[in-house]
Amino acid sequence: MILITGATGHLGNATIDSLLKKGINPSMVSAFIRDEAKAISLKERGINLVKGDFEDYQSLLLAFKNVDTLFFVSSSDIFKRQEQHENVIRAAKEVGVRRIVFTSVTRKSEDGSSAITALTSSLISTEKMIKEGGFTYTLLKNPLYADVLPLFLGADVLTNGVFLPTENGKASFVTREDLGEAAAEVLMGTSHDGKEYILANEVNYSFQDVADILSSLLGKTISYNSPSVEAYTQILVQAGVPAENIIGLVSFLKAIKQGEFQTDHTDLPVLLGRKPTSLSSYLNTVYFKDKNI
Repeated sequence: MILITGATGHLGNATIDSLLKKGINPSMVSAFIRDEAKAISLKERGINLVKGDFEDYQSLLLAFKNVDTLFFVSSSDIFKRQEQHENVIRAAKEVGVRRIVFTSVTRKSEDGSSAITALTSSLISTEKMIKEGGFTYTLLKNPLYADVLPLFLGADVLTNGVFLPTENGKASFVTREDLGEAAAEVLMGTSHDGKEYILANEVNYSFQDVADILSSLLGKTISYNSPSVEAYTQILVQAGVPAENIIGLVSFLKAIKQGEFQTDHTDLPVLLGRKPTSLSSYLNTVYFKDKNI
């Protein structure tokens, strides 16, 4: 039995979609959920629903019973993540889960110098717990989701241009669909034990590159301006963006500027058996659906 956490989220759902497309029997897949109302489509596809919460240890013990492989999608709550992940690993060990496939993050540094140390520290700690827990494991180190680019770029990017404090920093961007397909390949495969995969795209892009791609697709120049972090933050404050959201967004943009998500290695094409979706193709789909690349 494979249990998918975060099953109603974008990555968990994409992974389940890919598992089903690859022919797995739905009865062999369970979805760990908190809200059944969000999992109706999963139930309709024959996926078993298991209700629980990372903060409810007893619910984890019940959910993990008879689970052979746990697809552990990292918690999105960075403030409670460390405790939640400790609960998951401890419960998995207590119940006897054999194998864990964990979604972590690509990163350049682990010395606390990164602008996203608050994000990465708990993930690095979880990787260590899994390795030391006696599990068969595979670590999937995901880059930035291409799917969040519209949030970075804003609704008026085609009119106002790209305005982000990232200077010449580059990052790898991959669609959740591709990451879900790679995860499904690992979950169904037999040769991934003890592996740590970098699921980056084949090219790293700066936001100048993003502006250039949009310019090519639109047929006119999309500008790129990189203000100071302070000036950018002030604009967000004046726009009424909540302080918590500003902190999170600016941290990621600082990390991009630092090159935290830039990598010269990727295992993704091998796992997919093809090239990952290019940034140009993704942006075309989002902004220019009627235009072919």
